[in-house]
Amino acid sequence: MKKLIAIAIFVLAGVATAQAQKIAKIEFKSETIDYGEIMKGSDGVRVFEFTNVGDAPLVIEDVKSSCGCTVPKKPEEPIMPGEKGEIEVKYDTKRVGPIRKTVTVYSNAEEPTKALKIKGLVKEESGDSK
Repeated sequence: MKKLIAIAIFVLAGVATAQAQKIAKIEFKSETIDYGEIMKGSDGVRVFEFTNVGDAPLVIEDVKSSCGCTVPKKPEEPIMPGEKGEIEVKYDTKRVGPIRKTVTVYSNAEEPTKALKIKGLVKEESGDSK
């Protein structure tokens, strides 16, 4: 009987360990978005696409920008294993000049903090003077 109990405990411990090892993993299609050269006032919305390549639900806890000129929007619901998700970024294209910003993603993934980049150049509309 003691052997049977010991085996049962061993099996249950193995199952618990296997369950504990499940983890979310985030894989971005691209970690940099290049706006290229865009005109002042043009559409500043871009999307970082990602997939949860782990075996546990992925929760995006927060997304922060390196400046107020960039507004990120995170998914509100968990992303299940194998599913895709998006982080939308809106840059204020009324600001003329180079774009070099970082968007930091905080999640329950194996790598809990991920830095994404946006870059490009906002140009004055033709006919406008600086």
